[in-house]
Amino acid sequence: MKITGAIFDLDGTLLDSMFIWDNVGEQYLLSLGIRSKKNINEILKNMSLAQGAAYIQRAYGVEKTREEIMAGVNAIVEHFYTAEVQLKDGAAEFVRYLAENGVKMCIATATDEYLVEAALDRLGIRKYFSDIFTCNGVGHGKDEPHIYEAACRRLGTSKENTLVFEDAIYAIQTAKAAGFPVAGVCDAAEENQEKMQMICDFYITDFTRAREIVSKIRI
Repeated sequence: MKITGAIFDLDGTLLDSMFIWDNVGEQYLLSLGIRSKKNINEILKNMSLAQGAAYIQRAYGVEKTREEIMAGVNAIVEHFYTAEVQLKDGAAEFVRYLAENGVKMCIATATDEYLVEAALDRLGIRKYFSDIFTCNGVGHGKDEPHIYEAACRRLGTSKENTLVFEDAIYAIQTAKAAGFPVAGVCDAAEENQEKMQMICDFYITDFTRAREIVSKIRI
């Protein structure tokens, strides 16, 4: 397998950030004086921000626009992305290594672009990614392949030579079904690690050891 392009998810893949989303829906509803149902966090977990906003409108009768709800959710996590979030160990060195070896890279994430830009700029790795694709910008969540296909077109690489890095099994399944090779990245937020290892072409427990995986492919 020759890899000429790479599409990176952000939260739980490059950033140690999944925990910040654990109860953000619940926090947002509380800010409106609404007590959420017990399963809201699990329901929202695999939704894009726009999908989550639509769900909150529908399930809780919130009379705000989707854009207003998304802005309210982003306001809760904004400080974390602009001032606190950290890269996973070895992530910066790994993407630099790929860039030095001519691999084209971009981001595909459910997080809104201004938060992504703020985090990657502060952490010093924005320069390695030509573009940032968001579910909101593409108009589809990661339960559909549109974001990966859009990113691949921008990179100008073929699917079979474009490695997708993801930590969530539902997104991994989407990318695999669309014809991309996938590197699963271990994160505590994903409970189905064994299943992930069965599905993925590569499995990364720690970016500090990721070059061992790269040694198995051609770049």
